[in-house]
Amino acid sequence: MKARHYIFILTFVLLSLYTGFSYGQFKDESETVTPGGAPLGESIIEYWESGVELNASRGECKNVRAVVPVPTNWKEQKVKLVKEDISPLAKISFRDVKGGGKMLMINIPVLPARAKEKVILRYEIECFATEAPSDTSIYQKAENVSKNRDLRLYLQPSPKIESKDKKITKLAKTIGVDAENAWKEVEAVYDWVREEIKYENGPQKGALAALKDKTGDCEELTALFVGICRAKGIPARVVWVPGHCYAEFYLVDAEGNGHWFPCQTAGDRAFGEMPFQYIILQKGDSFETLLDKKPVKVPYIPVQLKSLEAQPHAKFITEKVVQ
Repeated sequence: MKARHYIFILTFVLLSLYTGFSYGQFKDESETVTPGGAPLGESIIEYWESGVELNASRGECKNVRAVVPVPTNWKEQKVKLVKEDISPLAKISFRDVKGGGKMLMINIPVLPARAKEKVILRYEIECFATEAPSDTSIYQKAENVSKNRDLRLYLQPSPKIESKDKKITKLAKTIGVDAENAWKEVEAVYDWVREEIKYENGPQKGALAALKDKTGDCEELTALFVGICRAKGIPARVVWVPGHCYAEFYLVDAEGNGHWFPCQTAGDRAFGEMPFQYIILQKGDSFETLLDKKPVKVPYIPVQLKSLEAQPHAKFITEKVVQ
């Protein structure tokens, strides 16, 4: 009996270790998810393709490099690669970028004249709606957030979000100051932006320009909301989805666990929840271009193409598709 007992214990321990190791291989590393926050709602299945088609119509191309954003796992979405269409000369890898996103890195050492190559990846994405928490009064501002390396990024100015400008910091001191809790304070910022900034399509001009002009589209309304939150010491960031963007703000619960909550400043009202099942491409608003010798700060990482000598014709693919 003793021998069997020891064998059972040893088997259980080894199985537990193996299970934990396997989970560690496949768990979502994009951010730590803790219980609480915005509950998940209904989900839908979408399909997305990322990639590029190249044509060396101008002659032989050397050291061809391309960057294309691809979807990755978040609390609100589960991503699975379901199809690859990769030409023989192309080599691919993936890079997680600081701030929240994943990039497809494509390299072709030599692309012969008139040759055609392609890399197209198809993803199946389960997109979840999120619901507002039932008790919002428990959420408060995080303490010592500036000492947190991961959150510090979302308190600083970034391209088109001038959160330390005097006009924005002065405004931040006047909105929601008498709110009964942090949730209500952030909601006051949200309501102010929606009421004071008129929605108007146009080129991306940033938070400060939107404040001055009192106009802007989803990028400007989101940027101004994020900038005011940051000026208040509340981490906030932009979420980029196809053809649109919205914001997230960060508060902690009674146990000190932090949570990101969505809000859509442009379009239908959605504060602390997201009833729309968007495909999330990137989270954040301060990135660096990946192929430039001197990286450039950008609000989101765009597609890029670089090569030596001749430049191939490129057709980038970033679109929703039907299975």
